Amino acid sequence: MINKTQEIRKVSTKQEKADALAVRRQVFVIEQKVPESLEVDAYDDDPSVIHFVAYREGKPTGAGRLRMYDVHTAKVERVAVLSSERGTGLGRELMLAIERTAREAGITTLTLHAQCHAQRFYEKLGYQPEGEVFAEAGIEHIRMTKRLNDSYTASQHVGLS
Repeated sequence: MINKTQEIRKVSTKQEKADALAVRRQVFVIEQKVPESLEVDAYDDDPSVIHFVAYREGKPTGAGRLRMYDVHTAKVERVAVLSSERGTGLGRELMLAIERTAREAGITTLTLHAQCHAQRFYEKLGYQPEGEVFAEAGIEHIRMTKRLNDSYTASQHVGLS
């Protein structure tokens, strides 16, 4: 269960967006050596993109974004959790918050490009791999998809992290 001192918010202020971008910078640019020119893109300023930020005791600890493709499909992107918070359940809770928002918007299919080391994490949440492994920003990824109207619920699985 997520710690009571932690919360996940849909970004609604400039500070929350700056906090989300700071988490992404720490994880992707500093930790994973992704060029900043690839990490920050035009979708970060697209008003239709929904950004998420997680806080523990007021400090940003996680981030993600949801980008609509059409009225039924959206892509989960830039999911990042600080190394100090991995294994706490934050990533799972962040994904569940993104999925709730997508459902509320009428989205029935989510897609994402998972880093291969995180494929099992997404599979535990009901995402299915599709196609071949590919490189994105020099890191191996796999496309994954989840139908939101499936009967799957994360609570059916024990040991999610």
